[in-house]
Amino acid sequence: MKGTEKKMTEKKLCRRCKQTYDISTNNSLSCRFHPSFFVFRRHDDQKRYYELGPDDPPYDAKFYDCCGDEDPDAIGCTTSVHVSYDD
Repeated sequence: MKGTEKKMTEKKLCRRCKQTYDISTNNSLSCRFHPSFFVFRRHDDQKRYYELGPDDPPYDAKFYDCCGDEDPDAIGCTTSVHVSYDD
């Protein structure tokens, strides 16, 4: 195949979203992730509405600290470029 070049693509694993991506197509909308952790505690704004009683569990909410989504499998609330473990 003289005169033609096969374009090689390099694949990497994103440390944010855990997806494999092609570095040649990586852009600011490629990666969706949560920049914070999934936590087990009261929402900060809930303390305005009630006080925990002595029999209430200490962790009555489970949610992403960044966006408040209570689904642990929720799609990320932030987009950015993929970041590999090599970076």
